[in-house]
Amino acid sequence: MKKKQIAITLGIMCFVLTMCIAIQIRTVTNSNSTASQSFIDNGLRDEVLRWKEKYDNAYQELLASEKQLTQIREQATQNNTTANAKQEQIKKNNMLLGTVEVKGAGLEITLADNNAAGKGLIDPSGVLVHYNDLLQVVNALNNAGAEAISINGQRVITTTAITCEGNVIKVNGEKVSSPFAIKAIGSQGLLLGSMTMAGGYLDEIDDWVIVNVKTVDDIIIEKYNGIISYKYVKSK
Repeated sequence: MKKKQIAITLGIMCFVLTMCIAIQIRTVTNSNSTASQSFIDNGLRDEVLRWKEKYDNAYQELLASEKQLTQIREQATQNNTTANAKQEQIKKNNMLLGTVEVKGAGLEITLADNNAAGKGLIDPSGVLVHYNDLLQVVNALNNAGAEAISINGQRVITTTAITCEGNVIKVNGEKVSSPFAIKAIGSQGLLLGSMTMAGGYLDEIDDWVIVNVKTVDDIIIEKYNGIISYKYVKSK
């Protein structure tokens, strides 16, 4: 009986000792794992700081290069009549192409659907502004010498298409809707006389749609935002 008690006691002591050893091993393992993760985090942080420093240095070099390039361009064109003339010619060409914003005196024409007059009509489309109306007005402005034209912010250039797809009117592929604000820069006298003369196109449609024409001394016309491409024309 005494031997049995001793055996039980020794067994309990061995179990407790085994548990203590297991707990100690787990504690040491977790400690090592935490230390290893800490080393990894510190390494990554140092790597990020190194790359940020490289980026900052490269960005500063880029700014310095751009500044130097600007200075070289200015020096190259300074007191150079030919270069200045070419720069002016490029500006004029860009204005003609419509790739830059322009301003000047001209007309603002507003065409709007006459919804009030359309009530009770069998065909209410007769009091709506159609794409053909916009085409007619643009052609009349061009014939009167307009140097720049836009419709609802869309610059009209040589390749501009004014189309109708169902009930949707598009200019340069962009949807536009009533009221249509048409801006034109040119001789105010010629433009106004052409657009308001008796028997002119606006005079014809004034009974059906809402028409408003006014002269403006400082019109701003937006630049063309699309890509100008030619399929058949080539430089000689």
